[in-house]
Amino acid sequence: MNKVSIIGFGRFGSMLHSLLSKGFEVDVYDKNPIDSHDVNEVTLDDALLNETIFIAVPIRDFKDLIIQISEKISKGKTIIDVCSVKVFPKKVMSDNIPSTVDIIATHPLFGPDSLKDSGSVMTMEPVRDIHGRYDFWKNYFSSQNITIEEISAEEHDMMAARSQGLTHFVGRIIDDFGTSQTRIDTEGYKALHKLVNQTCNDSWDLFEDIQNYNPYTKKMITELNGSFKKISEIIDN
Repeated sequence: MNKVSIIGFGRFGSMLHSLLSKGFEVDVYDKNPIDSHDVNEVTLDDALLNETIFIAVPIRDFKDLIIQISEKISKGKTIIDVCSVKVFPKKVMSDNIPSTVDIIATHPLFGPDSLKDSGSVMTMEPVRDIHGRYDFWKNYFSSQNITIEEISAEEHDMMAARSQGLTHFVGRIIDDFGTSQTRIDTEGYKALHKLVNQTCNDSWDLFEDIQNYNPYTKKMITELNGSFKKISEIIDN
């Protein structure tokens, strides 16, 4: 295998291109024109010709895209999603992708702003591995100094609701509240600034999708509101 495809070229698709270009020729399709001379832009049909196809579209567009390509994917291909939630895309792919096509569910727990940091992690699950390519991709990402965590979609979303979902939710709250740097900032306050910058650099659509497409985030928000109320009442008394 010397060529792969990426469908979707937003902020994450662009970062994925950089990651995959270290080992492969990469074809890219996006519904919008790509403004980069370093990218081999192809049609959607041509993107589906390669053996492995990464899906990096927004979560809210994922189902429509999978349905659109499901009848065009030929036997022996491998579809890899990189959605920030996992129960939803796993079901969509399992229900629509032909049984002769492999499916790998992944979530790179890093983005354009955090890939440069040490300790990058990716979750992976071999939803369907007829052709035995799961280990190949697991080994490739491991070779890029990425730690692989093998967990199910259900386990991922339960944990992510209280980590990723919470992080983005709190980051947006602090951003809405408003903060400014001072000459006496503590390290904790600086960490809050870093959190706001990191989460708010992602699109609002991604924030909404993380909250709305993870079945466990609403419970997290309810519990967080309860904790806020509890601590506030303790202070008032």
